Amino acid sequence: MTMTPASAQDGTYPRPQLVRPAHAALDRRVGFAYDDDNRGLAERWHTRAEVFDREIQLPFAPESDASGIGDTDFHPIVWYRIPLTAADLERAGWHTQGDRLILHLGAVDHSADVWVDGVHVTHHEGGQTAFSVDITDALDGDGDHVVTVRAEDDPLDATLPRGKQDWHREPHAIWYHRTTGIWRTVWLEAVPALHVRSLAWTPDVPGAGVRLEVELSRRPSTPVGVDVTLSHEGAALAHVRVEASEQTVVVDLTLAGQRNGQHYEHLLWSPAHPRLIDATVTIEGEVSDAVGSYLGLRSVGTEHGRFLLNDRPCYLRSVLQQGYWPTSHFTAPSLDALRAEAELIRDLGFNALRIHQKVEDPRFLFWCDKLGLLVWGETAGAYEFNDIAVQRLTTEWLAIVRQYRSHPSIVTWVPFNESWGIQHGAHDPRQRAYATALVNLTRALDPSRPVISNDGWEHTDSDMWTIHDYEGQREVLAERYGSRASLEAMVRGIGPAGRRISLTEVGEVTAPIMLTEFGGVSFVTGEVPEDSWGYTSASDAADYEERLRAILEPVHAATELSGFCYTQITDTHQETNGLCDAQRRPKLPIETLAAIIRGTD
Repeated sequence: MTMTPASAQDGTYPRPQLVRPAHAALDRRVGFAYDDDNRGLAERWHTRAEVFDREIQLPFAPESDASGIGDTDFHPIVWYRIPLTAADLERAGWHTQGDRLILHLGAVDHSADVWVDGVHVTHHEGGQTAFSVDITDALDGDGDHVVTVRAEDDPLDATLPRGKQDWHREPHAIWYHRTTGIWRTVWLEAVPALHVRSLAWTPDVPGAGVRLEVELSRRPSTPVGVDVTLSHEGAALAHVRVEASEQTVVVDLTLAGQRNGQHYEHLLWSPAHPRLIDATVTIEGEVSDAVGSYLGLRSVGTEHGRFLLNDRPCYLRSVLQQGYWPTSHFTAPSLDALRAEAELIRDLGFNALRIHQKVEDPRFLFWCDKLGLLVWGETAGAYEFNDIAVQRLTTEWLAIVRQYRSHPSIVTWVPFNESWGIQHGAHDPRQRAYATALVNLTRALDPSRPVISNDGWEHTDSDMWTIHDYEGQREVLAERYGSRASLEAMVRGIGPAGRRISLTEVGEVTAPIMLTEFGGVSFVTGEVPEDSWGYTSASDAADYEERLRAILEPVHAATELSGFCYTQITDTHQETNGLCDAQRRPKLPIETLAAIIRGTD
């Protein structure tokens, strides 16, 4: 089978930076059952087809209409029965691409147990992270097979990283319907016994090179060859072959053309030129394996009060993206919707986005990589602070960083937002230590990106100062952000939300300052939801346009700011403060909105 260059794929492959020719998505109607009394384990539901009394459409959560169920009540335990046919195994490349069969689950909220033909094969915790298991030895015979998944997600447990998922029966304020169980693609892939499990790319722009970490499925019994080739638009850039005897292999590649100081920017990735470099990684030895990947050659950092991309100041025009759809909730209604979302953000004049309180589908990040959108990588927060909450979020966050760190579009990490889960950091040294520790653990895994300790206020150890301010008056915004003196006074004191901006002593203010939540103007263009709201409200289209200008014009004029993040891209349930409605229709002509966002009219 031939392999399309990874950067040229169509956006459907569930893991876009580690691609093989064959895979089989299992997104279809499958057996489903609620287990409100927690009887399933004792009654061995993983062996009983008759208990699955309804069907659900994967990969949508049962709370969503797209799932075919649409039940938003409290159901903490759900079960799935997923038949595997011989055609599924063939599409996955079994016995042609490899003799081992891997089951991948893109995300299951919050914990999952998985059986195959009645054999328990894995347990996983973390509702936003992908996980995989080799199911070959559990397959019973040569006929059809059955995957059974039990998912548990306590709607009242405040120690779970839940983000915008409501603990009330109905959405209120800034929270939305829950997402229980499977909410991202389930798929199969055949692989050789010794195969590439993960790849991590780290570009080195000043050093004219790239570092690749290859994780194999196990330590080779005898040394194997690891062959890496880089190319751009069919032209070869670099090739290295190394011998490996460990499970993790580090490969350093030099891009000779990047040594030309007058030419090196030709290959750099940026919003203006989102160039992607294709890669092929081949394992040769006791067995062979070949995968496709891609990377972006770019650097990010902060210096002289500015956010830097490729060592140049880059002003962020960012928007808050909740990643929520009316009929399918936290799962996009289609793969085309992921591409359309990224294109909409770009067409509205933004060069960046902040994925808010969730981890997006890797296929959305693929489109951000392709289109040149800068992404702030965030996570769903917990609400309670205790030992269990610390352990859960830390474990899940570190897995998120490892799984997503190769995407060139991600330029900043945000482990906490508005003190969620660390509400008393101003008074509790344990909570401050927790925030600082998670920042430093993030830097330990990925020193190549800035990290925000707590977006909005109460920073402990951030690479940038970020401020949330939903003021709607032009004059007030101009006074707050119009001078260096007022900004520095804010960083050293109390912010617009009445919270300290810093929980540590502030010396010279040299880090970039950004306004990372503001705006939030409500304007309802269709039927008015009974509980709709915004931070301010517009009465008609003209009033809406004037309110947007009154907010954005003083922000554009604030030359000491390094960027902004407007709230938000779309209406989301009762929050009617989007630039677009929930169906992604702009509330003003898109050219008008783009000019206001860019500050060019």
